[in-house]
Amino acid sequence: MASLGLGGLNVSARRKSVPSRNAAVERRNLITVCRFSVKTLIDRSCFETIDDSSPEFNNFAAILEQILSHRLKGQITWFGYESPRSFWDYIRVACRKVSHNCICSIENMENVSSSRAKGRAWIRVALMEKHLSEYISTALRDFKTTRRFYEDGAIVLGEEANMLAGMLLGLNAIDFSFCLKGEGLDGNFPAVIDYTPYLKFTQSSDSISSDEEELRTLGSSGSEGSTPENIGPPFILDENSWYNKCKRVEQKYRLALEQKGYLEELVRLRENQLSESVSQNKLLLQRIEDMDLAHKMEKEQLEYIIVELQDQL
Repeated sequence: MASLGLGGLNVSARRKSVPSRNAAVERRNLITVCRFSVKTLIDRSCFETIDDSSPEFNNFAAILEQILSHRLKGQITWFGYESPRSFWDYIRVACRKVSHNCICSIENMENVSSSRAKGRAWIRVALMEKHLSEYISTALRDFKTTRRFYEDGAIVLGEEANMLAGMLLGLNAIDFSFCLKGEGLDGNFPAVIDYTPYLKFTQSSDSISSDEEELRTLGSSGSEGSTPENIGPPFILDENSWYNKCKRVEQKYRLALEQKGYLEELVRLRENQLSESVSQNKLLLQRIEDMDLAHKMEKEQLEYIIVELQDQL
């Protein structure tokens, strides 16, 4: 009986762990593919302008839409039913505090009617304004509103949210050009992510060296019966190895270039924040000085009034 009880406990614990594991894998997959899509966007922007026809952008927009829609709560109607909700309902509430925001402009757009289409228009406008990371950071800081719109286990409520805001910061270095009247704003169809550009197998250097060693071993074992005409394969192998090394160096260079651009953008953002803090500090000091001066003048006037009242008495 005890063994049966323990077995039942193990089964129930396993059943509880499966949904939590699936949720963690789903969050990790979306964040990882979002990082890949940002990198491909940065790479593509070096050669051409990013617009609505760019497959890299369309994929990024679909990924961001699914991240912001991950475990989004539905809206309860008067009859107690739960109707689906778009991430725009959360963004327009949580991003009101962003200075010079585009929320009102998107709400008043004539050609955009559905909530999903307004969310897609907001992504494009925020990218053109180079404020997408700022919007996301401001929304995530409003934890009370985020908790009201999302269920437990959502990406925006987890540790992945901070990674998302930092990831999107690198997009501020790209000049986007979008048409807000195109088919990309059609809110009748859900966004679908294309995973095929990121499913490329890259052979590691250790695996390449082991393959070369096996081929050398096979070549040396059959070298006794070989003729001078059969000396070609080792040379081709060397060419392949040099090509793979060059590809790895090129990948490292691109990664370093992306990190450099990201760090430069981060430094620029911090400098802007520092300059804004300094200017606000100056304004506060000036206000304090003005209040002190007004307080002194008011005190002098009150003292003069007291003296006059004493003289009258």
